[in-house]
Amino acid sequence: MPRPPRIFIPDVAQHARQRGIDGQATFFDDADREFYLRCLAETAHWYELSVHAYCLMTNHVHLLVTPRKEHSLWRAMQRLGGQYVRHVNARYRRTGTLWDGRYKSCPVDNDNYLLTCQRYIELNPLRSGLVDSPEVYPWSSYRTSALGRSDALVSPHPVYMELGKEAQARRAAYRALCEEQLTDEALEEIRRALRHNHVLGTKRFRAQVEAMLGRSVGPGRPGRPRSKRRGGN
Repeated sequence: MPRPPRIFIPDVAQHARQRGIDGQATFFDDADREFYLRCLAETAHWYELSVHAYCLMTNHVHLLVTPRKEHSLWRAMQRLGGQYVRHVNARYRRTGTLWDGRYKSCPVDNDNYLLTCQRYIELNPLRSGLVDSPEVYPWSSYRTSALGRSDALVSPHPVYMELGKEAQARRAAYRALCEEQLTDEALEEIRRALRHNHVLGTKRFRAQVEAMLGRSVGPGRPGRPRSKRRGGN
């Protein structure tokens, strides 16, 4: 069965994820992570890609980006992936691929799902049990979004900027959002859209995209993801 074509919508963010082959590690120390982020910054600039959020896990990467041109994302991911594989192979004297096939991606409904997806990405280390608090994890954009740490890589999305008139107010509002736990339904909706290259958004948004593209962009329950207060597991 042929792969579904990538979905590109001008000025609409994309959630992208790339995993290590067979779930194996892709980052082995901080120097690897620093190299990846430097390459991401250079590549994003070169291919006109705005990076709103990121998280580097041990064996995969999550990005929330807005491509400015139709081929911005896939060209950036191709170049970035290749640069990083060459770095790892040279440093650790290995050969062959590192990534598990091509990256996964899906467009994100800016109006209703953008901040939900950003929270999903930046809180990944907390959900995975790597940390007890997201601000202690150094390899995500959470500390920039929530605490104001300077990071030239990050370009805040306009939806994030609407959280408050002043930077301090925006950060406080975002921290409050992150105190709310994403429901299992919302988590599965995000993962399903990414897995199948479907649009992540409301029923109305999907209908608009389908009319624009002239094809289905995937099933899914309509409506906006709900949140609940974090509880113990």
